Amino acid sequence: MRLARALRRSLELTRRADRTRAIRPGMILAFTTLRNERPRLPYFLNYYRRLGVGQFLMVDNGSTDGSAEWLAEQPDVSLWTTTASYRRSRYGVDWLNHLQWRYGAGHWTLVVDVDEFLVYPFCDTRPLEALTGWLDDSGRRSFGAMLLDMYPKGPIDAQRYREGQDPFEIARWFDAGNYTLSRNPRYRNLWIQGGVRARAFFADAPGRAPALNKTPLVRWTRSHAYVSSTHTLLPRGLNLVYDRAGGELASGVLLHAKFLDMITDKAAEERQRREHYGGGREYDAYGRGLDASPDLWCPHSTEYINWRQLEILGLMSKGDWA
Repeated sequence: MRLARALRRSLELTRRADRTRAIRPGMILAFTTLRNERPRLPYFLNYYRRLGVGQFLMVDNGSTDGSAEWLAEQPDVSLWTTTASYRRSRYGVDWLNHLQWRYGAGHWTLVVDVDEFLVYPFCDTRPLEALTGWLDDSGRRSFGAMLLDMYPKGPIDAQRYREGQDPFEIARWFDAGNYTLSRNPRYRNLWIQGGVRARAFFADAPGRAPALNKTPLVRWTRSHAYVSSTHTLLPRGLNLVYDRAGGELASGVLLHAKFLDMITDKAAEERQRREHYGGGREYDAYGRGLDASPDLWCPHSTEYINWRQLEILGLMSKGDWA
C-alpha cells in the first residue's frame, strides 16, 4: 500500500537533472527533500562527499532562492522538482520512497535533511564505506542515529551563517541530558524525545516535542518503505537499531543544525504554509519561543568536541565495532 502510494505521488515529480546512469554497484546513495536551503547546500554536499556518498538524489519542493538551479549543476546530483503539497506527500516520504524503490535497491541508502550531519563511531578516521562494510559483515541491515539539536551561545541571530560555512562553528552547543525513551509496540522502535526543543519550545507539553530517533542508513530493498520521516520503517525489524540480547548495537548521532540565524525567516514561512506535521505547530512553537527568548543556551549546555564525547555521554555507541 505504501509503495503504491509512493508510485502515485511520483507523478508529481519532474526530472530536472538525471545522472542516475552514473550509479555503480556498491555506491552509497543519499536521498533528501528540501525547500529554500541555498546557503546550506555547499557544506552539506561536501560533508557527505568526504564521508563517501557517491550520488545525491534530491527533491526540490518549490524553492524560490536558486536551490534547484544550483543543484542541477552539481555533477553528482540527480534532481527532481515539484510544487505539489509536502504535507500530502506525507512530508516528502512518498517521493523519497519511490526514488529509493527505483534507484536504491541493493545499495546502502542515507536519508537526511540538509541540516542533518551524520556522526558515527570512528568517523574521523574511517569512511562511511567502512561502516556499511562492517554492517554487511555483521548481518545488519540498518543503522540508527539520534537527532541531536545544536545551537549557538547567545541570540540565534547574533552570528550570520555564511554560505559554505561549517554550521558547527556557530551552533556548537547541545543538551547532554533531559531525554526520555519509550518503546513503540507497533513498530518496535525506540522513541526518543527531549533536548533543547523540549526544554525551550515544548516545556508545557513535552509529549508533543519532536521525535529524535532516526534510522537514516539502510541496506535498501524494494520491499522497504519509510512510514514516518526516518523515524519508522517497514519491515519492522529494521527499527531494531539500538540493542539486542548481549548488549548495545553500534549507533550514531545526526548533528542537527536547524538553529542558525535562518530559522526565524524559516519559521515565519512555514507558519504560513502549514505544510509541516500537525499543521505547522512545531514552527508555531519555534516562532513563539524565539520571539520570547532568542538564546537557547543555558548553564547546563555542553560544547561539542567529537564523536567520542557523544559516546561517553551515552548519546551513541560503537557497540562491538572495534
